[in-house]
Amino acid sequence: MANESDDLNVLLLAGRMTARGSSAYTLRLAERLREVDIQAQIACESADCIPASARSQISLAEYPHLNMPLWRHFVIRDLLDSLRANPPALIHVQTPASLKLGEQIATALGLPLVLTVHSFLGSDTNLRFRPTMGGKIITVSEQLRADLVRRSGVSPHDVRMIHSGVEFPEVEAPPPAEGRVPVVATAGPLEPQKGQEYFLRAARRVLDHGLDVEFLVAGSGPSEPALRRLAGELAIAPHVTFVPYVQRYSDVLGAIDVFCLPSLQQGLGTIMLEAMALGKPVVATNVGGVSAAVRDGQTGLIVPSQDDAALAEKIVAILENRDLAQRIGRGGRELVRESFHVMQMVNETANVYREVLDEPVKLRVLGEEEEE
Repeated sequence: MANESDDLNVLLLAGRMTARGSSAYTLRLAERLREVDIQAQIACESADCIPASARSQISLAEYPHLNMPLWRHFVIRDLLDSLRANPPALIHVQTPASLKLGEQIATALGLPLVLTVHSFLGSDTNLRFRPTMGGKIITVSEQLRADLVRRSGVSPHDVRMIHSGVEFPEVEAPPPAEGRVPVVATAGPLEPQKGQEYFLRAARRVLDHGLDVEFLVAGSGPSEPALRRLAGELAIAPHVTFVPYVQRYSDVLGAIDVFCLPSLQQGLGTIMLEAMALGKPVVATNVGGVSAAVRDGQTGLIVPSQDDAALAEKIVAILENRDLAQRIGRGGRELVRESFHVMQMVNETANVYREVLDEPVKLRVLGEEEEE
């Protein structure tokens, strides 16, 4: 590795770091970019989800009032003063929610900009990516890339698909012990588009099938009160455990037997990839970029979205067929090793940084140059 003084420096600009895939992405970049001679600093509003053990390994600056209108001007001024003392080579904005702030900082410092988009934009969202010093957009799946190009007007040449990468444990998680009550889980932000309602309705069906199963809902968000009420209405509350305070989902995933991704919309599914890396069998809805990782019957099982009956059927199939569970669990783990390893993501992201810094400033916009 080169001396630290010779390394490329980048700023990873995030909002509020929470227990979700986009925050895990930021943390992994900050931890692993040094392995490709890039020094990364995180600037964010808060980082409560980052364990103390991880904080000691990264460069992190928190600006608690970053998104408060009365304080924003003063916080940005302090942030810019800090960056001018040791300016990065570029700004990597971690989500579209921080894009406006990222453009303001990049313009003030005369730096190029990279933006990562993890999920599909809302129907009322108009993404305008026009950095004055040039840049690129990264999306985590081809489906997301195609949607973004269609809606934003940015040239396909300037939108790169780089799958989210996860750590790959060298040792596969052991199979569940005979006679133990199996645990079926979903994990992630508790939001309507994540489909946890259908997970709970599927849980009712699995229990009606006569299986003794425990269900786990890990994560927090605005849907939590409604989901707790639904568990009571379905009379499954004694079988459902909510774990709202999670720093790293890997701490939860090691103790489960089946992982479910019941999303109505999904860029890719980083937490799902973490479960697959552990060899856990996965049942997922066929939405967004999920198909990049879940090949039905090989690396997981696919169900239609908003179909709790189909979801329950696949959960039962895994719980009643140990060979099926082990086969798709191992298939998913091998796919993560080959295609979704964290260092593959890091290397490809580093290549985007270097390309942005080497290319002319002008950002190609579809319509100004050749169309694809």
